[in-house]
This record gives sequence, structure tokens and C-alpha cells, in this order.
Amino acid sequence: MLAVHALSASAQGKNAGDGVRIGVSFGGISTFSVAVEWFSDTHAVELGVGTWAFRDVSVSAVYKEYFFGSRVRPFVGAGLWTVAAFPPGRRTGVALMLRAPVGADWMFADDHSVGAALNVNRALRVRGTDPEDDVPPVGRIVPLPEVYYRVRL
Repeated sequence: MLAVHALSASAQGKNAGDGVRIGVSFGGISTFSVAVEWFSDTHAVELGVGTWAFRDVSVSAVYKEYFFGSRVRPFVGAGLWTVAAFPPGRRTGVALMLRAPVGADWMFADDHSVGAALNVNRALRVRGTDPEDDVPPVGRIVPLPEVYYRVRL
């Protein structure tokens, strides 16, 4: 009985119900970010806000799907990420990207999780800080690693 309870106790496990997790991330959409994740069983929506160098702000919204019912749970997601840079004396630069995180979440203690993801990103629109630079974004895929800590409220 205890073993069955341990397998279904994940924050995003089947029959986990509805809830909220908050946490911090390093890498991914920024050097440092905070995140709020609303979940219902194996589905989740995550909102992250962060910065690369305190002269910019990154905001991301991602839908995630978690798999299996153990304490270590792989996930995939899809969403949008935007970053705005505010260099002194120049116009604000803005970029909009597709974001697809692929990773795993480990619930190491009741209500506490750590995880890692590889965020696969592709630029959709870019407005650089130089008004004379109107080169369209290159269509390459950019992978960015991320590690995080989350706590269930």
C-alpha cells in the first residue's frame, strides 16, 4: 500500500488533482527566473519571468504534458517566449520565440521537486536594438538547458 502511494504522489501524477507549484529556474529563458505552474493531473501551464543581465526581461508561457506516475516524470511542452532588452541610449529590442521544453521532474520529498529540461527554441520575430538592422531572424533551432526547483503550495 505504501509503495503504491509513493508512486502516485507526484505533483503531476495521474489523479494528482489540481494545484499550484512555484519555484526558481537557472538557464532556459534567462539566467535566473521565477515560475508559477498550475497543474491538473498530468497537464500543466507554466508562466515564467526572468532576466539575463538585469537590463532585460523574459516572459514565457508553456503548456506541459507529464508522463507516467512515478516520482521521476518526463515531460514535453510547447509555448511562447518573449524577451525585451533595454540598452542605455538605444531602442528597446524585442524577440518572440517558439519554446518547446523536453525534460524530467523529480519529486525528491513531499511537495518538493527538482528538474532539468532542454528548451528547444526558434525565433519568430526579432526587433533589434539597432534601427538600421532589419535582418529577419535566422530559422535555426537553439537549444538552451535549464535546471529548476519547485514547491507545491
